Amino acid sequence: MELYFPSELPEQLAFVSAAVVAVIGLLTLLFPAAVLKAAGFTTGEVAAEGFGAARSSGGLQLGLGLAALALAQDFTYLMLGSALAMAALGRMLSLLLDRGWTGRNVLAVLLQLALASLPLGYVLGYF
Repeated sequence: MELYFPSELPEQLAFVSAAVVAVIGLLTLLFPAAVLKAAGFTTGEVAAEGFGAARSSGGLQLGLGLAALALAQDFTYLMLGSALAMAALGRMLSLLLDRGWTGRNVLAVLLQLALASLPLGYVLGYF
């Protein structure tokens, strides 16, 4: 099986978004302490269950990104973009409800919105 790389720019942007999500998921799966620390957690206080939850979340992102890369279909890009948009919504709720207006949270929501807009823009015909 060959890895398909799109020839049109809009689909390439969706493909790159899927690749970035897969890389972030792989890093979270392999290095949960470093990712948690970068996200603002004190890893000395994280129990094994916390690392398990982080690795599980990383595995979910990795699987979602790889599925979009392997299948390269509109539906998988729609799935990826929708999941990222819902994650961004959750982070925006945190900004408002949890008084989470920190630099890390703002950068994370901007990254999630950017990554969500690429596959959604492709599938919905905005690019």
